[in-house]
Amino acid sequence: MRAIRTAGLVGIAALMALTACGGESTTPTNESPAGETPAAGGETAGDACAPVDIEAKAADIDAATATSAADFGGLDGLIAAAKAEGNLNTIALPHDWANYGLIIDCFKNKYGITINEQSPDASSKEEIAAAEANKGTDKAPDVFDLGTNVALSSTEYFAPYKVEQWDEIPADQKEETGLWVSDYTGVMVVGYNKTLFGEITSIDELTDPKFAGTVALNGKPAEAGAAFNGFMLANLANGGSMDDPQPGLDYFKKLNEAKTLNLTDVTPGTIESGEHGVVFDWSYNMVPVAEKLDAQGVEWATFLPNDIALGSYYKQAINVDAPNPAAARLWQEFLYSAPAQNYWAEGGAVPVLNVLYNDDFSEKAKEAAPTVESLVSPTTEQADAITAFLQENWDKTIS
Repeated sequence: MRAIRTAGLVGIAALMALTACGGESTTPTNESPAGETPAAGGETAGDACAPVDIEAKAADIDAATATSAADFGGLDGLIAAAKAEGNLNTIALPHDWANYGLIIDCFKNKYGITINEQSPDASSKEEIAAAEANKGTDKAPDVFDLGTNVALSSTEYFAPYKVEQWDEIPADQKEETGLWVSDYTGVMVVGYNKTLFGEITSIDELTDPKFAGTVALNGKPAEAGAAFNGFMLANLANGGSMDDPQPGLDYFKKLNEAKTLNLTDVTPGTIESGEHGVVFDWSYNMVPVAEKLDAQGVEWATFLPNDIALGSYYKQAINVDAPNPAAARLWQEFLYSAPAQNYWAEGGAVPVLNVLYNDDFSEKAKEAAPTVESLVSPTTEQADAITAFLQENWDKTIS
């Protein structure tokens, strides 16, 4: 087990307050999402997303082999190559997940590149499956945003690439050749409908018949990063460890036998409809849910079981068979720039470059992201072992 330092966002609001963030996708304007507060580097959000006008021409290179912007003659050369391709295929990026809607709109407006959004609610495993199924076609995803457990077992699908801010990213948050790099994290929490159920203070309560068919992980734990970490939160709260996941499996078996566990996919819609009333999920996903339900007169609350602060960075990677390899690399560069990192923070996540950009983040970003000195997280070896355990035991235990 390791601790992830997240102290770069100092003085920001407490996690459990779940302060507001931009959950819906909107087209960037000349006004910052946080009023006139600079979004990053002294720019308003509109400035950061303003169309880029460059004179560089696309370099005559094979973009699929490029390992940095230098291979294009610099960032302007990469931009020219990406604009010449004109398209970017993304997958599994819901607009209300850590502000991806605003990030997508900003990129499109800035570079004039069409983003073809595929299966926004797909799991990490389904992202890799889509790459395999569409290999060699223009439908294949260009880029991935993956949970750690799936990313570490899928490196053969990735192309090495180092963004311009590579040296600023902590060594333990990137693969040394650039196959993957961490992007953002949150804190794993239990969210629930307080209006319907009253206050919940322990996950031991969730076998009560009043929770019949409403308790859920956000996906299957061997396939989706959110579900994997939700499983681990329950495991740790039940006396398990990063080396012993059995208590977690026993816990969800108990919920299943009590008929309170719901195995269908969690979406904002299923929460709003009442199908899912208790959800193990990331803190940043709970913010837009709480806002929408509050408008309906419903209180959505969260708690940390046993005060366990569990976090795990998602991983960005470029598809080695990307049909738009230059656009894929430009997307990667954009995500590690100040505007995108700021948007993630405004969406309630902790971006990996929060220390680098902290002074330039908007006030909204500083208020929205969770205040946590350190998060517990499995090591690479532990994540691999837990994933193998879940692949072997989850389906035959929870059916």
